[in-house]
Amino acid sequence: MSTRADISRGSGPGFSIGTVSLLTGLVALGVLIIAGNAADPMMGAHAWIFFFLTVAGLMITGFWAGSLNGRNPFDPAFYEDTIVKFGVAAAMFWGIAGFLVGLIIALQLTWPGIFYFPDLGWTNFGRIRPLHTSAVIFAFGGNVLIATSFYVVQRTCRTRLAGGMWPWFVFWGYNLFIVVAGTGYLLGVTQSREYAEPEWYADLWLTIVWVAYLLVFLGTLWKRKEPHIYVANWFYLSFIVTIAMLHIVNNLAIPVSLTGSKSYSLFAGVQDALTQWWYGHNAVGFFLTTGFLAIMYYFIPKRVNRPVYSYRLSIVHFWSLIFIYIWAGPHHLHYTALPQWAQTLGMVFSVMLWMPSWGGMINGVMTLSGAWDKLRTDPVVRMMIVALAFYGMSTFEGPLMSVRAVNALSHYTEWGIAHVHSGSMGWVGFISFGALYCLTPWLWKRKALYSKALVEWHFWLATLGILFYIVAMYVAGITEGLMWRAYNEFGFLEYAFIETVKAKHIMYIIRAAGGGLFLLGALLMAYNLVRTALGHGEAGETAANDAPKTATPVLQPAE
Repeated sequence: MSTRADISRGSGPGFSIGTVSLLTGLVALGVLIIAGNAADPMMGAHAWIFFFLTVAGLMITGFWAGSLNGRNPFDPAFYEDTIVKFGVAAAMFWGIAGFLVGLIIALQLTWPGIFYFPDLGWTNFGRIRPLHTSAVIFAFGGNVLIATSFYVVQRTCRTRLAGGMWPWFVFWGYNLFIVVAGTGYLLGVTQSREYAEPEWYADLWLTIVWVAYLLVFLGTLWKRKEPHIYVANWFYLSFIVTIAMLHIVNNLAIPVSLTGSKSYSLFAGVQDALTQWWYGHNAVGFFLTTGFLAIMYYFIPKRVNRPVYSYRLSIVHFWSLIFIYIWAGPHHLHYTALPQWAQTLGMVFSVMLWMPSWGGMINGVMTLSGAWDKLRTDPVVRMMIVALAFYGMSTFEGPLMSVRAVNALSHYTEWGIAHVHSGSMGWVGFISFGALYCLTPWLWKRKALYSKALVEWHFWLATLGILFYIVAMYVAGITEGLMWRAYNEFGFLEYAFIETVKAKHIMYIIRAAGGGLFLLGALLMAYNLVRTALGHGEAGETAANDAPKTATPVLQPAE
């Protein structure tokens, strides 16, 4: 058996540190030149943000590398868990920020006379609405996916993350993109493309980071000590590869100037719309679905100490899902200039998605076979199973809404908002919360979470918050749709637009209350995780080490 010294022998950590530093230095030099010649104030602001953060990264890396004293910081005998800890912290921070902005938006829509600030343009709905969606989807959800994928691929491959310094470049580079994108929305920098608002230079940076992410993940799979590739890694890999393809194609654009923030899409008209919703729906399909299904396939079996109910079903689930999902995007463009055959194609493939989606949901729920008591005794397991229930509901409702006759009533109404939030708050939110609740005691080697009671409070607050939100929006959406299609005896529209707005006011109040409950639950969770990491309360001081079951003797979680 190899000793730690044998494993550590080789070229050392300097190459990965050097290549990351070289790339970061080149970026710092390039953005400094752009900052001095910026064509508009927004580009100047972002160039300086890039410059200061990349220089800070170089300085921190330099001081850290100088303090190593010959020690290998990427010792292959230990898992790279520190980066996962940073990912947990970043996910919780961005999650609370995104939920808070969502609550502010809900209050603005409910009482615009109180929460509208005409002298503060950056607080307007048009600027902070994309800030909310990006913070929740890409900042919170993205950090959860990066952190969990780095954790899971190491354990299931029984090897340290590949690339040395490059996983850290992925983590910090991705969060730099989040900062640039968020500040861009507040400054008014946007492509006006749903889920793809950042301008060309932010997209270019994200492409570099995402390619590094793909190479780190593939490199870890390549050097695995476990011959079998666990199914969760297939779902993570499909998420990484497909998002790269979607991002690059949808964001093909020609900048007006290399020193300016404005660009024009390479596509136009109905082709642009089709490309956008090919991207938009598959961002939901592969960022918000396959990535989080990977979390389900690792964390639920691990938490209940049971094997996946049907490994064969998980493979069928994977291949059928990725082959069908990619064709469903045109259902967002019913009753538009898109040719009807393309609309019908999107509808048909959307209906076909019922089967693999529910197959995956059943597989996750039935993994509790022989451990059903966990639903009563473990609120973290209950949270993840409720996430699957919302996944099942959303993946039933989505194909239903893609049918043209149903879409005629639901499209452009609050029904769509209810659907999106049942999936994002219920499925993505709850499965993410469950993963973070699992990871924190595992990473910080605590006996348990600080307070099980706080998890119970979080579960019920968040569940009530979701129900208040989506039920109110379902009622608002159907009311809105019916009022829009009502005609009087003279053939004129029965209701003016403002009348539909007034009819929804009470539902908007209920939605804001639901968002407030959801945010309160997240704050309790953050408090619980911090106290757990510190070893307070039920967390205790004794290490909860899962190494004997998940690692070889020469590959242990770092102390």
